[in-house]
Amino acid sequence: MTTTFNLPDLGEGLPEAEIVSWHVSVGQHIKVDELLVSVETAKAVVEVPSPYTGVIARLHAAKGEMVATGAALVDFDVDTEVPAARAESQSVVGSMPSSDDMLVETALPGSRRSRDHTPRAAPAARKLADDLGVTLGEVAASGSEGQITPEDVQAYAQGRDAAHQREADAPGPWRGGALRGPRRAMARSMTASGQQVVPCTLFDDADIEEWIEPRALTERLLRAIVAGCRAEPALNGFFDARAESLEALQRVDIAMAVDTPDGLIVPVIRDAADKSLTQLRQAVDRIKQATRTRSVKPQDMVDYTITLTNFGMLAGRYATPVLLPPTVAILGAGMLQRDLVPVLGGIEVHRRIPLSLTFDHRCITGGEACRFLAAVIADLQRNT
Repeated sequence: MTTTFNLPDLGEGLPEAEIVSWHVSVGQHIKVDELLVSVETAKAVVEVPSPYTGVIARLHAAKGEMVATGAALVDFDVDTEVPAARAESQSVVGSMPSSDDMLVETALPGSRRSRDHTPRAAPAARKLADDLGVTLGEVAASGSEGQITPEDVQAYAQGRDAAHQREADAPGPWRGGALRGPRRAMARSMTASGQQVVPCTLFDDADIEEWIEPRALTERLLRAIVAGCRAEPALNGFFDARAESLEALQRVDIAMAVDTPDGLIVPVIRDAADKSLTQLRQAVDRIKQATRTRSVKPQDMVDYTITLTNFGMLAGRYATPVLLPPTVAILGAGMLQRDLVPVLGGIEVHRRIPLSLTFDHRCITGGEACRFLAAVIADLQRNT
């Protein structure tokens, strides 16, 4: 019986994906959950496992072609048909390039990797995997009874690192001049922003000379955004231009914009308003750990309500951060400065954080934006 498998929704709400490579050919026999095809979405290179056991009858797209979500991907002459509900809910595993590591999305329930038992590995292999940032489920075992040895881990790490080096040495993320992957998504997002948003940016500085813990920058910025949202809730929400409706939200989910060679990635700190400084630091550390251990999930990068871009970690004092609809505000933090500050009786040198707040002037007034930024600055200038 011939059955068509359509490109599933890859968990990101994206309308299409590009065929990176087929792992099968017409006439080849494949089993359920064996690797079928690798596709590239706007955010990740995603591995799609087979939902059926059978023979490949037809590939509907060639390498490099775009396939719409829900469109025909491959025809199977199935040995035993898998229920349609299972095929539609089939999960995927993907890798996302970042500036330091490969972020690999954890398989959701129903995928081939999520059903695997815990890998068998010698204690020395587990320790080495932790040290090298290797996920044992990715390593081919050569030991007796399927046990992963330290040599297996080392070989995997060397192959991974070599692949990363090839990526670093390769030309940029263009093929024949065409943008692809995250850069294509970024181009579309920036186009949408330019066509829809009426941006306005405010600039100011927060004096942090009295900080007791000067290294707590990221969590303090996150907490300050929460303070701004409490002072002016309108900046924490979504604007529906068609309905001319502004929805201010109680939850504060802050996207942390991350620049990578392949485009912009935005992992999200959830429920920031309910977290202490310590919990915010732990949330940031979890994101970093997820990056190192390659376990970032698609749902960790969507549905944010406001954005922080800490571009000052690289360079720059002020900027005009680009706002992506339907959100209505983005706060940029520039490079920490030491400025001459007039004080009673003289002049002192203080540490200050340059701040840039871009807001959508279609629905946010200048007064609201000023009050938001004032609350951010007041929170940052607290000594604890």
